[in-house]
Amino acid sequence: MIFDTHLHLIDRSRLSYPWLASLPPLDRDWDFDAYLATAARVGITDVLHMEVDVAEADIDRETAWVAEMMARPGSPLRGAISAARPESEGFEAWLDRVDQKVVRGVRRVLHVVPDAVSEDARFRRNLRKLGKAGLPFDICMLQRQLPLAVQLVDACPDTTFILDHCGVPAIASGAFHDWAASIRRLAERPNLNAKLSGISAYGPADWTLQTLRPYVSHLIECFGPGRIVWGSDSPVCTLQSSLSEWVATTLALLQDQSQSDRALILHQNARRIWFDADKRAASA
Repeated sequence: MIFDTHLHLIDRSRLSYPWLASLPPLDRDWDFDAYLATAARVGITDVLHMEVDVAEADIDRETAWVAEMMARPGSPLRGAISAARPESEGFEAWLDRVDQKVVRGVRRVLHVVPDAVSEDARFRRNLRKLGKAGLPFDICMLQRQLPLAVQLVDACPDTTFILDHCGVPAIASGAFHDWAASIRRLAERPNLNAKLSGISAYGPADWTLQTLRPYVSHLIECFGPGRIVWGSDSPVCTLQSSLSEWVATTLALLQDQSQSDRALILHQNARRIWFDADKRAASA
């Protein structure tokens, strides 16, 4: 059983993706049915859709599209990690009206905006409101921004965070030690989890299992199996691997973990982070 917490789907006939033109290999539609065909072969049983940085006017349309796919008979899609603008005046009104049966978390990509956005008082105040609402926030920052991630998590101690893509390590440039130090510092924050997702895209073109092993080993050493989730980052992972290759790579990198620890990383932690609030509400 694998819970994919980071699937991007793209339909250019329904939504606008301003950034896609800058990445020609990804600049096409990425279909749910095509993903499901591979998912069924590699053991992916549950999925969260990750926002795809659509044009701001299309954020609610993207969520509605995810809801449609969730409603399909037998769909493994369990919810959306929605785009939002916590730096905006309208965020609180947006948060009050979203359907939390669909919206399970929030992400604002922070490497495409000025670094000052994550330091903004309103941005942090609104992320604290996410904590009160029981919605986790995915941090998507580059390796050089990880000190800002420390500050952001510290400013919102009651909000659950997930660090996307292992903190986007600069694998191709070999800057391991700076990344490793930042990861160790981040792991000291108990409200932060890490996402083992799509790091094959950050290695050299000729990456191998051994290229990625130090990064995954260090992530597990710092966060422990109880605070790591798995994501495909499909289709971004296809820049330097296929979805099937990334699944196989992950399983090989986790081979030395116990069966129970692999279960935590591959599916149990995802259910705890994004769905335990449902259990708490049902028992209240």
